[in-house]
Amino acid sequence: MEINIGDLSFSNKKDFILIGGINVIENYDSSLYAAKHYVDVCNKLDIKLVFKASYEKANRSSISSYRGPGIKEGLKILSSIKEQLNIPIITDVHLPEEACEAAQVCEIIQLPAFLARQTSLIEALAKTNCLINIKKPQFISPEQVKNIVEKFYYFGKKDLLLCERGSIFGYDNLIVDILGIGVMKKKCFNLPIIFDVTHSLQCRGPSSKSSGGRRDQILDLAKAGISNNIAGLFLESHINPEEAMCDGPSALPLYLLEDFLKTIKEIDQLVKSQPEITIK
Repeated sequence: MEINIGDLSFSNKKDFILIGGINVIENYDSSLYAAKHYVDVCNKLDIKLVFKASYEKANRSSISSYRGPGIKEGLKILSSIKEQLNIPIITDVHLPEEACEAAQVCEIIQLPAFLARQTSLIEALAKTNCLINIKKPQFISPEQVKNIVEKFYYFGKKDLLLCERGSIFGYDNLIVDILGIGVMKKKCFNLPIIFDVTHSLQCRGPSSKSSGGRRDQILDLAKAGISNNIAGLFLESHINPEEAMCDGPSALPLYLLEDFLKTIKEIDQLVKSQPEITIK
């Protein structure tokens, strides 16, 4: 299946699209700096880009964790970045009443993994004109994603992306079931698949108030994901991950973005240039 929005064409058979950006808006200047860097690198490498940033992260582990500037200031910043750089925007929405407001700025709205079963939120997102990126919850099987898709279909929304972001493996750890990518394709009408390499790296100590990560393995995991004929890669970066206000341990250092994407593009092109072999 192919999902089109503007000049973007999401398909498991076409060149991958990068959903790339930052975890959460920390301030205007750093967000614009990151967006400009993404644009420059993607233009150089001829990679289509959707810039990602969250105006609020409502599902933080601790009350002391940074959540973001909120919807008013956050959307104002995203709107300015969109206007200056002429790029499509994606952000996540946690409350049904925020869907319409976010849709005025964003081309794509992300359904958070922890909230992907919330029917009222699904209904609100379905009523927008945006493409929806469904984050597969860490706690359900690939087969069960079809139930979420069918809810959107029920409310009239068929412009959907499915995003793999890892599965719970015991306490405080995530693993990626690569075979699950193929399962989601088969069970969910071959909808375009996005691989979130950033959040798939998460892990934490039992008493930790925030997520840890395995940043040093980000390229290994991205290679594995992109080799499965998928439509896009989800990636978060930071100019200095050690000082990031959220999910720094899983963020790619921004200065490595070009080298990282060169490798990913080469693998994507190689895999998609090969003839399909059907094995039953």
